Amino acid sequence: METMSIGEVARRAGVRPSAIRYYESIGLMPLPGRSSGRRVYDANTIGTLQVIRSARGLGFSVREIRTHIDDSHPAVPITERWRLLARRKLPELEALIGRAAKMKRLLETGLTCDCVRIEDCILYECAPPVVLTRTRALSLSRR
Repeated sequence: METMSIGEVARRAGVRPSAIRYYESIGLMPLPGRSSGRRVYDANTIGTLQVIRSARGLGFSVREIRTHIDDSHPAVPITERWRLLARRKLPELEALIGRAAKMKRLLETGLTCDCVRIEDCILYECAPPVVLTRTRALSLSRR
């Protein structure tokens, strides 16, 4: 079986060597073998890193990725782990989509705004209410 250096694995997987060392240090990846004191990796490492990289790019946390790729519980099939992760992630994603849609509408409305003062702007009316403390309310009333 072909072995590769950390630099070669990093280049092929599209990550930095420091990312590989980090993933190893937090237990996301197993510690590699060594040859003459240097880390050596096999081709399977590239696939694991590509999965991690893709998952990170999609917004999964390190903890979520660990749950998904953890092979220490062979009795729990990967499909079951995926379903659990998906059930937890979908509401979070729905909330994110909702916030993004509101932000998009706000930005689109702002492109047509000609207001001189923020207080007169419809965008100001769209903003969530600010809870004023007594001190803040007094400072605003003195303006």
